[in-house]
Amino acid sequence: MSGVSGAGLLVCLWLASGQGDLLIPGQDGPLGEAGGPVRTQQKRSTADVTVEVYSVTVDCTVASRFAHTVMTSKALNKANVSKEIFFEVDLPKTAFITNFSMEIDGQVYVGEVKEKEKAKKQYEKAVSSGQTAGLVKVSGRKMEKFSVSVNVAAQSNVTFVLTYEELLQRQRGQYEILTRVKPKQVVQEFQIVANIYEPQGIDHVDAHATFLSNELLPLVEKTVSDKKAHISFSPTVDQQRQCPGCAGSLIDGDFVIKYDVKHDTSLGDIQVVNGYFVHFFAPPDLPRVPTNVVFVIDRSGSMYGTKMQQTREAMLEILEDLKEDDCFAIIVFDDQIDPWKERLIKATKENVDSAKSYIRGIKDNGGTNINDAVLRAVKMLQTDRAEKRIPERSADMIILLTDGMPNVGESDPLEIQENVQSANNGSMSVFSLGFGNNVDYGFLNVLSQQNKGLARRIFEGSDAALQLQNFYEEVASPLLSEVNLRYPDNAVDKITTNHFSQLYNGSEIVVAGLLLDNDLDNFLVEVVAKGSEDNFQVQGKASALDWGTIYPDEEYIFGDFTERLWAYLTIQQLLEKSKSGDQDEKSNATAKALDMSLQYSFVTPLTSMVVTKPEDEDRPDGPLIANKLTEEERQQAERVSYRHSSSNYHYASSPTYFVDGDPHFIIELPDRDDALCFNINDKPGTIFNLVKDPKSGILVNGQIIGDKQMPPDGKMNTYFWRFGIIQQRLGLRLEVSTNSILVLQDGERVRLPWSNTTTLKRDNVDLLLTKDRSLTITLKDSVKFVILLHKVWKKHPYHRDYLGFYTLDTHLLSPSVHGLLGQFYRGIEYEVTDLHPGEVPEKPDATMFVKGQELNVTRGWQRDFKRDVKNGENVPCWFVHNNGTGLIDGEVSDYIVSGLFKTL
Repeated sequence: MSGVSGAGLLVCLWLASGQGDLLIPGQDGPLGEAGGPVRTQQKRSTADVTVEVYSVTVDCTVASRFAHTVMTSKALNKANVSKEIFFEVDLPKTAFITNFSMEIDGQVYVGEVKEKEKAKKQYEKAVSSGQTAGLVKVSGRKMEKFSVSVNVAAQSNVTFVLTYEELLQRQRGQYEILTRVKPKQVVQEFQIVANIYEPQGIDHVDAHATFLSNELLPLVEKTVSDKKAHISFSPTVDQQRQCPGCAGSLIDGDFVIKYDVKHDTSLGDIQVVNGYFVHFFAPPDLPRVPTNVVFVIDRSGSMYGTKMQQTREAMLEILEDLKEDDCFAIIVFDDQIDPWKERLIKATKENVDSAKSYIRGIKDNGGTNINDAVLRAVKMLQTDRAEKRIPERSADMIILLTDGMPNVGESDPLEIQENVQSANNGSMSVFSLGFGNNVDYGFLNVLSQQNKGLARRIFEGSDAALQLQNFYEEVASPLLSEVNLRYPDNAVDKITTNHFSQLYNGSEIVVAGLLLDNDLDNFLVEVVAKGSEDNFQVQGKASALDWGTIYPDEEYIFGDFTERLWAYLTIQQLLEKSKSGDQDEKSNATAKALDMSLQYSFVTPLTSMVVTKPEDEDRPDGPLIANKLTEEERQQAERVSYRHSSSNYHYASSPTYFVDGDPHFIIELPDRDDALCFNINDKPGTIFNLVKDPKSGILVNGQIIGDKQMPPDGKMNTYFWRFGIIQQRLGLRLEVSTNSILVLQDGERVRLPWSNTTTLKRDNVDLLLTKDRSLTITLKDSVKFVILLHKVWKKHPYHRDYLGFYTLDTHLLSPSVHGLLGQFYRGIEYEVTDLHPGEVPEKPDATMFVKGQELNVTRGWQRDFKRDVKNGENVPCWFVHNNGTGLIDGEVSDYIVSGLFKTL
């Protein structure tokens, strides 16, 4: 494997080879698409093969914060047979791909940006016919991964070229270019080059890498002048090696460049190039505006464990950072709203110490009433301002931290957004921090946009407290409010957003637009805002920049950067507008963003890049499709591969197992981007053993129930309506039905109705009941079960309420675990080959080799409800017919038991 990355880019090239069978990974389709991802394993020659990746270069050019990155990688198939080479790229989630091409033996295949819906049809056609296609996936917090494979003929060369662009954002006083490098082996030509052109003047440049040793450190070359910086890293083959003669590479990690420009003028820096202007505004030496902040903290039951502990740790540090001229308040909420004080108080040492004691005592419990909690904070700030308890020259803000979705009180996200916007009326900023993967980020994002704030995701991990602190640091020091950047109406057109609620210390405001009048004597710029003591007002004239004069020795290849910067910024802002407002406003913003994305060849959430790959008689290839993920799509993808280290839901990158619906058994295998599924059909009243682990003392049985009467189609649906769960060592029995939950332990009986949100904690077991939605059963140091309640209209002529059963943290059970579900906790090995048309065009059939048997399987999908109880999500899977015969051990009748708490 060989690769490199640039400015937030990881590229891997490798040949899929090994001893015996040749695994062909990466043939994925987007989850939920018709047909779903197709994973095959093909048998190829076991002869040694050689593919030499002989060149990997990254060239990043930054012109006034606008970064243009070109990655080029070359490989030679030195074998006498064709080989499949894989290409993977990690690029920043804020970047837009602008081009991707492949050159194979002199023939160039160039990408074309198309409307996403049109590209999607091409993709579906390819997948339904068994072809492969590229896919963009989430890759960590800041990146997304684009991958593609291509068949390269014997003794042939392939060159991959990827280009993307982005506007670097100034955060906490710096711009950052991140390069992720994971080549895994040495490369003959390996080079990362960054050239930074900043006519405003460069203040400082730093370059470092996580993998730099004392030997590699001198290889980072950095040359900095007043307006240009050149950084390069180009180790030789021997310098890349882990040891003399080793094939492995020392280069494995992140290469990071951070820099800032000089901020010398109050007006900022205005650059005019090729008929477009860009205005960078970050004036120096402004005094900080005091803040009045209400922290609204979710303490519902889902915050249990690590998340609550990390929230306490972060809040203790944040409280310590408050300035004495700040005012603050704390509101904690679950299904109840509990303010620490009834009004804001000064951030004196005594008050801060008192608040810390309060924070240390916060305990998790109950549901999630976001609506009333935020409205209480709005009312508190408005009352204190009306009664002049807070300084007139100060900034009001609410910081909401939640990990879930509203499920108590007003739970309709649209209603909550309308309520908060109406109550706030633009008088304060609302910042929303979404903790973890179960939060409704889209809801929080719109809520904050409508109220002069922004939303940020907080990723679960050991650094979650630091993420919270860093966010607060970004917004804790407002410098100006109600910032208006004004330009002559008769001189400019199509300007990007030029009104901003706040300017924070360490950030930067950027405005761009089209010049109508080339006479810059008429281009008078004015900035008006509110400061900490007086109103801020500054005026000045713009002047055109002659890049040839500033950089006379450079062949400047990026002359239209102001226009592309303007287009990038405009599209980003239109995409944000498309999420809020009335339907006409959202539709208009979407249409404009789509038109500009196509005009400037940007891969945005509305477009896709399509590259038609070369035909191959042995294995037909479909088009390469490169998409752009929205933050909501990123979150959705991360849920599948999410590994939870605390006591909340564990939707892991390890397999997930569940049974839901009629009843559908599903084994999700994220490591293979795949899933297996089968149905069980039997008469109503039958009780099946799902999980049995004698060593752990755990038993789970489930009873099915049928429709109320035979439906018109003559097919009686059955569902699980009751589960019996035993933890023998704890003396615990649970009977969970669609009616209620019965807990029996140590001679005590507790019945919990589904109609209330409740948390029940015992020494070795925790129950979290979310009203009419779910029950989470956490056994100490052991497995976790989640049972979902599906409520059906009571007057439905046929269907009944039913339950879904999901198992998490299964690795904590013993190797002897078995049962209809439990047998798969130990892992499952299988091959799928011979993909061919099935009875339904979008559901191809294939041959599966599993447990020594050859089965005919069908590519279809089932519904996964663990994150959306009402609608569910499509999970593409290989469907095994006849009650899972051949996949499950024995026959389905072997798993029938005589009672809800009986063993086999």
